[in-house]
Amino acid sequence: MKFLVISDLHAANDRLDSLDSQFKEADAVLFAGDFAECFKPETGRQALETLCKKHENIFAVLGNCDNEDFLEDLDEQDVNVEKALVFHEGIAIAGAGGGSRFTGKTEFERTEEEILSDFDIVNNSVEQSGDSSLWRNLILICHNPPKAGVVDAVNPELHAGSQKFYDYIKENQPLAVICGHIHEGVGIEKIGNTTVINPGSVGEKGTYAWLEVEKADDGFFKVVKAEISVAK
Repeated sequence: MKFLVISDLHAANDRLDSLDSQFKEADAVLFAGDFAECFKPETGRQALETLCKKHENIFAVLGNCDNEDFLEDLDEQDVNVEKALVFHEGIAIAGAGGGSRFTGKTEFERTEEEILSDFDIVNNSVEQSGDSSLWRNLILICHNPPKAGVVDAVNPELHAGSQKFYDYIKENQPLAVICGHIHEGVGIEKIGNTTVINPGSVGEKGTYAWLEVEKADDGFFKVVKAEISVAK
């Protein structure tokens, strides 16, 4: 199964046209937030509508530049995975939206605890079933990156990710984590066995990623390919 991974469109909707062949190749699209241009949340609606015309299987969360009420629009388009746990072809997908508090000036800034609370539905599902194997087939989409080496790096000295999210990933070891927010943090790295991808800003730089998974003999999915590319 092949996922097209994008984030941080920021209403640069024409960028999506340059990815038409990639949309056709993908089995599904994972979008890690920021439909709207920064400080112009009203631009998010057209960005969402443009994206939804590109593929029938889209899984998305809000970014810090998206108004929190915009979640209703994602629900209407049936692409929302924020505070939700959905399943697609055997893969579980859950999401968390917004960015960690920094300037206080963007639309959707939250504490680390508030962001992670969006994953309570996953925690509750595992607790109620008593089956922790859900994590092995789970992809988390979170606009805010974990504190790490690459995906949250504004520059080599400044890492803007969430330590609590890093700890959460380290403890639970989902199959993959998709994040965005930090445009400079384009890259792929591992936290334990978890593949973490920040595709960067498709709107600003035209960057995107591929995540390819397949089911192993033990019945669980494994990552067989993860790579960053740039739209032509």
